[in-house]
Parts: sequence; structure tokens; C-alpha cells
Amino acid sequence: MARGFRKKIQQKNTENSGFGDNASGRFINKDGLPNVQRKGMNVFNRFSWYHTMLELSTFRFLSYLVVGYILINIVFAIIYYLIGVEHLTGIDKSDPLNEFIDVFFFSSQTFTTVGYGRIAPVGFTASLVATFEAFLGLLTFAIATGLFYGRFSRPRAYLKFSDITVIAPFQDATALMFRLAPYKNNALTDAEVILSTAIEVIEEGRPKNKFYRLDTQLSKINTLALNWTVVHKIDENSPFYGFSEDDFKNTNIEIIVHVRAFDEVFSNTVVQRSSYVSREIVYGAKFTTMYYPNKDNQTTVLDLDKINDYQKVDLPTLGEESI
Repeated sequence: MARGFRKKIQQKNTENSGFGDNASGRFINKDGLPNVQRKGMNVFNRFSWYHTMLELSTFRFLSYLVVGYILINIVFAIIYYLIGVEHLTGIDKSDPLNEFIDVFFFSSQTFTTVGYGRIAPVGFTASLVATFEAFLGLLTFAIATGLFYGRFSRPRAYLKFSDITVIAPFQDATALMFRLAPYKNNALTDAEVILSTAIEVIEEGRPKNKFYRLDTQLSKINTLALNWTVVHKIDENSPFYGFSEDDFKNTNIEIIVHVRAFDEVFSNTVVQRSSYVSREIVYGAKFTTMYYPNKDNQTTVLDLDKINDYQKVDLPTLGEESI
């Protein structure tokens, strides 16, 4: 991040952003979650393991399940081995490695309550451990099933945002633009976008964050089927009015995006957030078209790989000097 903006912004700042004027760093991460680090209390009260597991990527979620499953069975295998393999019938005692392998697979069979029968516990201690492991296995798989259901059934918008926002020509002036598009085969209707910005300004010799609501040319659409280019015209009512290319580059700016729509499949309202900072603003560019008709002109092709494609353009010269 660079320096704060020192020129006067005529638009009145808003106080309902949810962030303080002395907060630092990015406010909203690209994944839509607030960039806030919490301290105080203990770690178990600060973090919700359920929300954490739901927010994980599919690869990390499955990896945690597999690694956790293997580690649990290794721990119980060590316990059985310490109790003594003589308390387990059917163990291959040719060498210690084969003994441990048999104990590990006995643990996995007990944990999953499969119980093939070749190996069985003998004695109170081994039977007690096997009983507890079987109970733990049932509890673990019940929790894993609930997490799988929660991840699949949770209403999500499934929107892909462009990685950049551009300052492009628009109606004999300029406008800030970014675009988004649904990347799943979900049906979104009554989509609405709320746009705001945080600009770091210098007041009384110290930086402060000012928040402003950004008006959009089109804030609601009936059906979100193709890409949606969100346009904020930079005119007298915009906090960016009079900003030069250097102002955009050298000022701490964050564009905060909030999108809300109705998903007909979930029959519920879905929400997704994102943000753009100064380094993600391309000055003097416009997006290129990312959809086109198919070969027989019977349907429209939406190419999601082109969501970030743009071309450089010249911006109109404004008579108004920078404020």
C-alpha cells in the first residue's frame, strides 16, 4: 500500500461500513471473508470448527479427512501394540513390521465397525480399547456425514469475479467497471449489487479511512445468466471524481462488492462478497466480450476463461481539473 489521498473529496462519507477509520490492510479478502484477526479468549471460543470445515476447499477438506483417519488408526495401532500383540488373535508374528501392519488394519476395521473376524481382541484391556475405538468411529463418521451434507446443501452464489477492475470510457466520461458471472448451472434471479469504497485520506497529519457508497448504473437485474459488468460512473457524485492515474495508483483504495441474489434451486437468498485494491485497478482499459453464439446460432456460449480479458484504450480528456 502507498500513501493516503490528500485532496478533498466532496462526497460525504458513510458511517455504516462496519469497519473503523483506523483499520489497516485489506478489509475484505478475495474469498469474501473479512480480513480480521481476532485475539483474546481462548482458541476454542474464537474459532468455529464447523464453519471452518464448511469454508475449506474440497481438496483440503478431503485431505483433512483422509489424514485424520490415518492418524487415528496409527494412534490406536500403537496402543494395541503397547498392550501386546498376544492380546490379539490372528496376528502374523513373523516379524515386528508384519505385527504392526496387522494391528493397524485391525484398528481400521474396528474404527469402521467392519470387523472381518480374522483378528479379535482377547482380554479386558484390548477389548476395552476396541470398544472405545468402535464408538469413536461411529461418532466420527456421523460428524463427517453431517459435514458432507452441510457442504453440499449450503446455499452458495457460485459467482466468479474478475481479478481486476478497469477505468474505462463511459458516456463521454469514465467509469470504474468490473464483472462477474455465475460459473455453475444454478439459476439466479433478482440479483442486486451494493458497491462501496474505502479511501485512505490524510487528516491532521495521520491516515484515516473514509467510506463512500458507489452508485451503479444498474444495481439490479432480473436474471443473472451471462456475465454482469458492474459500472460506477465517475462524475461529480463519485468520490473518484478528478482522480488521475497516479491518484489511483498511489492512494490506498479498496472497492468492496456485495452481491445478493435468489437461487431457485435452493429457494433461498445467496450472498457473495469480494473486493479490489489499488493494484488491481487497470487505468485506461475496457473488458472484451466473453460470450458469443454457438455454431448453429441456437444458444449462447459464456466463456468464463475470458472474464479477465481486456484491451487498453484512451480515456476522454475531462475539462475538470483534479480536485
